[in-house]
Amino acid sequence: MTDQYLPKTTRLQIVLDAGRSYDIRVGSGLLASAGEQLRVVSALSQINQAVVLSDSNVGPLYARAAREALHAAGFSTTLFSVAAGEQSKSLANAGELWEAFAAAGIGRDTVVVALGGGVVGDLAGFVASTWMRGVPFVQLPSSLLAMVDSSIGGKTAIDLAAGKNLVGSFYQPAYVLCDLNLLDSLPDAEWANGLAELVKSAIIDSPEFYNWLLENNAALAARERPVLAQAIVRALRFKASVVVADEREAGRRECLNYGHTFAHALETCAGFGAVGHGRAVAEGIRFAARLATEAVGAPVEFAVEQEAALEALALFTPLAPAVAHVRAEELYAAMLSDKKVRDGAVRFVFAEAPGHWQATLVDPDLIKIYLLYWQQAQQ
Repeated sequence: MTDQYLPKTTRLQIVLDAGRSYDIRVGSGLLASAGEQLRVVSALSQINQAVVLSDSNVGPLYARAAREALHAAGFSTTLFSVAAGEQSKSLANAGELWEAFAAAGIGRDTVVVALGGGVVGDLAGFVASTWMRGVPFVQLPSSLLAMVDSSIGGKTAIDLAAGKNLVGSFYQPAYVLCDLNLLDSLPDAEWANGLAELVKSAIIDSPEFYNWLLENNAALAARERPVLAQAIVRALRFKASVVVADEREAGRRECLNYGHTFAHALETCAGFGAVGHGRAVAEGIRFAARLATEAVGAPVEFAVEQEAALEALALFTPLAPAVAHVRAEELYAAMLSDKKVRDGAVRFVFAEAPGHWQATLVDPDLIKIYLLYWQQAQQ
């Protein structure tokens, strides 16, 4: 993709096996035509009932507009809302939604519409995948993180006390609509969540994306709309290529976990919500980049460069006091719940250069040493 001006609406498509596919639309002002767009999706053409799931932050801002757009296209709607925050990705909330669906008479002729960030998207997708053995769902992401990462690919999940995303399913959306106008209300902390995922994608994808990110980090930090649109489309194209090649994370899709082994452990040990996902991913990338220099001989210069890219986007905000109680041994124990663990050994995704990565088992003692370094740095 060139850096030329993007059209008002960019269409991407994910084509999976057995003829399965779905569209992703990126543009400004798309929410107003959401119902009309869903009507042309074959899986939704005969559906007249929509459940809109949102949260306490996003719902008051956009739920009315979303429902009006759906009503205009002939959908009847029911709105459900959960509290904003990672804590809502819980079995308790999933259970409450199943009971609420039953009480409202929600049948199989229903589409679940996820209106919110990654938490809402994960929860809505999981509930949709399990309600009556599966009803279609649509992603209307309202955060940068959801637009560049979690809204596509079909990973749905809820958290347990033992760790993030341990219960879930692979369940692809029927449609993804990214209205850039919804990002206008995004708080700085949520903005950082998405920027961290953009950095991750650029590092793993290619030198071209990585260099583009380095050249445009000031514009991204300033939320310049044309550059933002390009960044989102670049990230979506990268993730789409990975998902098409490895839908169920049997191999290549593991690359999307770069920085996340440490990040998920940190979020678990600090307490869900105590450290923002973007801040945790930034810390996870820094940790993985430093560990890679010794574990696989990655260049020290590349580790320094990755840290500088994250720093330029102001992603290294102070962690204290949220992590004051977090200890190295707790982090390692949490890592053992990571989905990449094999035979009790932790595997890390490492980047040796932009576009060059590997997932490899790491000596437990080496991980523990670096975790102790990290713990000492927080004191």
